[in-house]
This record gives sequence, structure tokens and C-alpha cells, in this order.
Amino acid sequence: MNILVVGGAGYIGSHMVKQLGLMGCHVTTLDNLSNGHRDAVLFGSLIVGDLSDRVLLGQVLEAGRFDAVMHFASFIQVGESVEQPAKYYDNNVMNTLHLLDAMRMAKINRFIFSSTAATFGSPLYTPIDEVHPQNPINPYGRSKWMVEQILEDFDRAYGLKSVCLRYFNAAGADPEGQLGERHSPETHLIPLVLQTASGKRPHISVFGRDYDTPDGTCIRDYVHVSDLCDAHWLGLQALLQGANSEQYNLGNGNGFSVQEVIDTAMRITGTTIPVRNAPRRHGDPDRLVANATRAKKSLGWLPKYSDLDAIVLHSWRWERRQ
Repeated sequence: MNILVVGGAGYIGSHMVKQLGLMGCHVTTLDNLSNGHRDAVLFGSLIVGDLSDRVLLGQVLEAGRFDAVMHFASFIQVGESVEQPAKYYDNNVMNTLHLLDAMRMAKINRFIFSSTAATFGSPLYTPIDEVHPQNPINPYGRSKWMVEQILEDFDRAYGLKSVCLRYFNAAGADPEGQLGERHSPETHLIPLVLQTASGKRPHISVFGRDYDTPDGTCIRDYVHVSDLCDAHWLGLQALLQGANSEQYNLGNGNGFSVQEVIDTAMRITGTTIPVRNAPRRHGDPDRLVANATRAKKSLGWLPKYSDLDAIVLHSWRWERRQ
């Protein structure tokens, strides 16, 4: 197969490029390297370019004869999206529309989209399934929700088939140690905790200890990046076999609290991790946990690294390499 991976130099995209390469696919990565890294593209070819460049998009898609496109090139920081909504609507919505238009002109009709649990907003119940109402509460979540609606319209009008994969908390690193998280700034809990363990940070802040959870810290559903890539691969196979467009929630269904993450990291690393308590952040719910039954039944998705120890261990191996 011939696959275009947009944003393939970033965290999840680079892991996907590696998996596609190992599966024997011909992979082309398109990335502007604003948040990605050239050395993270381990297979195929890299084209440095931006989705806002409609001429380049047309040239790449017309020449590539791609069987499908995978899209990871979104901005993902919730706080930044509140402060700079124009940046998020421009890149996450408008640039995605440019990509979809170029696909339509090149007659490419299979699309895998990296979406998010942020489209649901504050949960009405947990675990969250696909029929949970979507009511995003920040521009990041709204930008992803808008693309999901655009994809429904493009399916009806143009026959473009898509799989939207709503991640909960992507975590972990390549089990072989070749790839991992390199965000700047880093906002994800597990790398922040491990950077504290390695001495790069003086402490880890715990935002709130008065949640309605067993230990008072909020609970999130951490899903290993390799398991996310497996879901993308299975979604691609489904589209190649003629499946209809669909949306899937991706998570372990097992929530872990902030304190559990810190305790696990201390055990895995053998270090004491300094902690500072801080006030709650506005809008943080007590629990965000996925119901991934649809992905398991329809795609045959079965996470391999569902325990927190494996997620933290793989992340720690990557952190030590840095």
C-alpha cells in the first residue's frame, strides 16, 4: 500500500510511520516540522511542507497515487487554544479542509483522522461511548468536532470514507526505544513526571486533591501510542475492505489517577519525585474514561499495553535516552 501520513514527524504520527514501514507499506510523510522532528521519520520519504500550501498539496497528492491518507497534523494544547483560537481554527479546520479538497481532486477517498475525546466536553457519564453527546468546551475540542462534521458531509456528497479515532490520553513510547514524546512545551502528565524523576524539572504539580475519586486526584484513561497505531492500521484495513465511515473511542477503559501515575513512576524509576500541590484547573472533570467496545468489536482492536507499568516503563526508557 501507498500511504500519505500528514504530521508523520510528530509524536503519534512518527510511531504510525514506523508501523506502516514495518508492515511493508510505502510511506510518504508530509510535515512542516513545527512540532515534529526530521529524525523521527524512520521509514519512507519526508516532504517538508505545510497544509496551507494548496499548490504543494495538489502536487503531492496528484503525484503520489496514494491508497489512503492519515492525518496527525493538528495543534493539541487546550490552554493555547483558549488563548489563540484563530490559530487552532486555521490549522485544525481550514488546513484540514485544504487537505480534503486536494484528496477529492486527486480522487483519493480513504481518510484516517486523529480526533480526540475533547469533542465530548464535560462528561455526562463514564465510561464514555460513541453515543455520548458531543459538547466541546474549548477551541481545540471544537476544531476536531468541526472536522468530524465536515467528514460526514464529504462522505454524503463525495463518497470520501473516513475513520475518526477519538483518543483519550495518548501515552507511552516505542517499545524498542526508537521514538517517544518530544513536545515543546511538554504538557502531558507522564513525560512531565519522568522529567522530574530524571532531574530536568524540580517538581511535578498536582492540580487538585479534592476530586471525587479514591485518592482525591483526577482520573484519566491512558492508552499506549503503539495501541493507537494498531487501531489506525485496523481502521485502514476496514476502509480498504469497503467499510463505511465510522467513529471510534480509543482508551483502555481503565482509569488511573494522577497519584497512581506518580507512584508508578517512582517505583519504575527507583527515584523520589518531588510533588507540589496546586489549585484545580478550571474545567477538569473528576474522571475521563473511554468505552472502547465499538473499536474492539468492529475493528478487532485489542490493546497490548493496557497496564500502567508498561506505559510508564516504555516512556522511562525513552526519557533516559534523552
